[in-house]
Amino acid sequence: MGGENYEMVEALVDTGATTTVVPGSTLRRLGIAPTKRETFEYAGGQRVELDMAEARAKVADRETTTWVIFGEDDTALLGAYTLEGTFLAVDPYGQRLVPVHGLLK
Repeated sequence: MGGENYEMVEALVDTGATTTVVPGSTLRRLGIAPTKRETFEYAGGQRVELDMAEARAKVADRETTTWVIFGEDDTALLGAYTLEGTFLAVDPYGQRLVPVHGLLK
């Protein structure tokens, strides 16, 4: 995760999460500052406003520019937007990420 610099982040893949969440301290250490705030809704229905920024993400040797949320220091989620940007999908049987083709249907 980063811009000019990268840092390895272990994240839980969460296809139910729209946006990738990275510990805010990690993003700040990489020199990434929040550029906007958006409202998000947790599974329980609670809505919160969270800081966001654009960052480069590298997942399984595939890179994309993506939106990231400044999360708590113990939270890292790989969300659907980043997965789609890297053309990766979840293989639930093999419990891994697999390359996919883009759709123009």
